[in-house]
Amino acid sequence: MAIYRNPVIKGYNADPSICRVGEDYYLVTSTGEFFPGIPIYHSRDLVHWTMVGHCLTRDSQVNLENSNGTGGIYAATLRYHNGQFYAISTNTTNNGNFLVYAPSIEGPWSEPVWVDEGGIDPSLLFDDDGKVYYCSTHHDSRGIQCTIAFELDPYTGQAVSERHIINYGTGGKYPEGPHLYHIGKWYYLIQAEGGTEYGHMVTIFRSSQIFGPYESCPRNPVLTHRDNQYSSIQAVGHADLVDDPSGNWWLLCHGIRQIDARLLHNLGRETYLVPVHWDEEGWPVCGRNGHISYQMEAHIPGTDPNENITPDGTDFFDSFTSPTWPSQWTFVHNPDLSKYCRGDGLTIHADTHTLNDETPFFLGIRQPEHQICAKVLLSSKIEEGQTAGLTAYYNRFNHYEGCLTRENGRLYAFLSKHLYDMETQSERIELPEDEYICLLIYTDVEDYRFECQTSNGTFLLGTGKTAGLCTESQMIMCFSGTFIGLFSSNGTAHFRDFTLFK
Repeated sequence: MAIYRNPVIKGYNADPSICRVGEDYYLVTSTGEFFPGIPIYHSRDLVHWTMVGHCLTRDSQVNLENSNGTGGIYAATLRYHNGQFYAISTNTTNNGNFLVYAPSIEGPWSEPVWVDEGGIDPSLLFDDDGKVYYCSTHHDSRGIQCTIAFELDPYTGQAVSERHIINYGTGGKYPEGPHLYHIGKWYYLIQAEGGTEYGHMVTIFRSSQIFGPYESCPRNPVLTHRDNQYSSIQAVGHADLVDDPSGNWWLLCHGIRQIDARLLHNLGRETYLVPVHWDEEGWPVCGRNGHISYQMEAHIPGTDPNENITPDGTDFFDSFTSPTWPSQWTFVHNPDLSKYCRGDGLTIHADTHTLNDETPFFLGIRQPEHQICAKVLLSSKIEEGQTAGLTAYYNRFNHYEGCLTRENGRLYAFLSKHLYDMETQSERIELPEDEYICLLIYTDVEDYRFECQTSNGTFLLGTGKTAGLCTESQMIMCFSGTFIGLFSSNGTAHFRDFTLFK
């Protein structure tokens, strides 16, 4: 037995779905309004994960226009069958449910196959009889949310059987995130209920027939923290099951890390690993009596799970040959990638769009911990009236940024804060004309602190409350987390040596 640490994938990585191919595990998560869509992670031990790409890397695959912080790509399901990977998801803003497929996890992933079915959170079951079954959320004739299933042709998106309502849940609101499995003599249905907030939970059902009727596990919910108010892990739900080569079973779900004891979280929903065993009646027992913790004991085959620490790292923005950007970097909506140039640093050629606009000139990485530091070097050769810098970005309505600008020929630094429809700027600090200015963000549970370093010393630009970048304080329902990123507006900016460390 060994101790591993949760969350196993940190920062905004919601709605995890997993599949195993031999000794390799692959996992995908949601991306909302961010591009590229549906990140793919790889692991050999379920604890240490590396992002290896994305399913949606082309504008022809994903249109994020008007997703506005609350739409875009919702929960995806990843499956593998007969040498092919399949990812099925919902573009909640444009066109609905779709699937893409690829002969290799590295791609290339196909153009979308659109599924003529409403609802969200679609999933696929490749059954032993060669049939492919689809399930997702649905609304019945009375408008009540439920789970629907039918046989699907995955290459046309067409239903090849009648649609069947198979479940209404246990009474929790918003039954969603369904997955079907055929294990032994039973079909199991696992799903989320209670909403993806503090009432979140995982429930499970089974039937001898794919279309039911399904009986409820007598211990439902099998996983939740709605009754565990003293844990800072909350909103536990939206799970997927997988077995390992040794026959052990695991559940991957998401949850949030609350800031202290407050009903606030800013990192987004993160991915957690939960050991599962089966009772004598054939029902899964998840975690510690349906609860999880930051440190859990379980048999992990493969590599040593004792360390799962956020790595330090620097991106020097060297040239690269891949047709897509390095996996860790994320854009808002569909970017014009010709405006972002790597090699001897990063150059962003920006128009007048700002971080308040739908498609800013921005790229960022998920904030992985409450307490980190990020810094970057920004060339002082920016243009009159331009702003560029380092930002803590939740969405276009809520963000803080340490900025450089040039006014009347002079170089200044300041802190800008945008919350809802309010914007404030700190007093400008005049800077020397160094070749590069170092901008820094220090994050904490109370504040984001912005500084700049020059040949004249270190200057505090100001602070912004962490609460302003928390999901619970948004003016729209938003499901993402905070990103640390680089931006420019109204001119060309040249960055070097982006570093993230604890």
